[in-house]
Amino acid sequence: MTPSTSVIVNRIADDEDDYNSYIKPLGRRAVIFYGMGHMLNDITAACWFTYLLVFLSDIGLSPKAAASIMLSGQIADGFATIFSGELIDRFGHFKIWHAAGSVFVALLFSSVFGGCLPCKIFGTSSVLVETISYCVIAAVFNLGWAATQVSHMSMVNCMTLNSTSRVVLTSCRNAFTMVANLGLYAIAFVVFSATKGDTQADVENQQYRWIAYISIFIGAGFVGMFQFGTKEPRLKIGLGGNNDARISWTYWFKKVLYYQVAMVYMLTRLVQNVSQAYLALYVIDELGMANSAKALVPAIIYICSFIVSIILQEMTWTGKRLKAYYSVGGILWIICGAAVIILPRSMGDFMYVIAVVMGIATALIMVTGISMQNVLIGEDLNGCAFVTGSLCFLDKMSCGIVVYILQSYQSSSSSAILGKDTGNPYLSITRIGLGLFPALCSLVGVAITYTMKLDTSYSKALVEPLLV
Repeated sequence: MTPSTSVIVNRIADDEDDYNSYIKPLGRRAVIFYGMGHMLNDITAACWFTYLLVFLSDIGLSPKAAASIMLSGQIADGFATIFSGELIDRFGHFKIWHAAGSVFVALLFSSVFGGCLPCKIFGTSSVLVETISYCVIAAVFNLGWAATQVSHMSMVNCMTLNSTSRVVLTSCRNAFTMVANLGLYAIAFVVFSATKGDTQADVENQQYRWIAYISIFIGAGFVGMFQFGTKEPRLKIGLGGNNDARISWTYWFKKVLYYQVAMVYMLTRLVQNVSQAYLALYVIDELGMANSAKALVPAIIYICSFIVSIILQEMTWTGKRLKAYYSVGGILWIICGAAVIILPRSMGDFMYVIAVVMGIATALIMVTGISMQNVLIGEDLNGCAFVTGSLCFLDKMSCGIVVYILQSYQSSSSSAILGKDTGNPYLSITRIGLGLFPALCSLVGVAITYTMKLDTSYSKALVEPLLV
């Protein structure tokens, strides 16, 4: 055997060893450290969707102006995901992109709930100037948020080729999302209890900004643990040979599965984000429950989602199982949506039962819906960030547009589109946002999932269980 032949044989053997190492299940340590990496994004996103509309309303902006500010952030986020995905596919270095985006979020998020700086500089109280100021801040903050999200989501596919481990990573990430949401409500409860919000200055300076500061501090700590405990994925380099051999966008556009997964992912995110934006308003305005319910009902949802996400990590996953569990979650959300629409104020306590089912359903559709994206990517790793970015683009744009439309109708009527005019109390904007719209999205998502052909190989369970 010549020296050159020996080198080639050794290289092939090394590549085969690398491949075998990447199809083995991941251990608990790698999974948990990965799950921590999106905590800063998750806790700031929870604050964004839960309190932004309430905050802007508290400082005197109209529902339409508030929706415009949220839409500006969503549009900036959407386009940033596309560019982030392309740059990550081109240059790699997931952890660097993740760290840079996290720094951006940490530095700018508190400004979203700050005062109007141009108003103070120019000494004006113009609503137009105030709206534009918040629109710019929201857009700039979301640029960093997008870089962190795309890098964190896409690196799953380059950490392992094991289909079950990919679902486990997604499930752990979703579990930490629930922790972030619970943490936010705990922070908000303490801040609202300890401070007064009698004036606009109190709202801006004492309440929401402190919530933002504490959230950033906690989220940044988890980002540090992720950076310390997670290795830079090298699967693209080890198996692809040439890291610059990127997959063209047209490759994905020719796949029917790409469009199916994109629609399911978009609908799943709409269910989660739109329902979250209207949950607090529904509990207080529609059901007339105590203020404590504004924190307790979401807490029940997130606790149930957290438990289900942990349980899902212990399962072996196939394409059929992904479809089945997504369908179960979608059907449960349809039931919840119907209950939200018809629930009268006199039976408001039944919302706690609905919250349990919502939590289970949300975990099922989120974990399986995102995991379908990993099945689509498979071993086509040099295009994974584009897939993640393009799907996130659909998510951000659609969510911003939907909330803007709903809030536009909200401004034209104090409580409902059809309620006061027709005598029907169940068609308020809040009930549509929390009940009807998520139910319709779930129905369409289940129908699309039924038509999918998801090809996954069988893989063993985790090396060690995550539940001890």
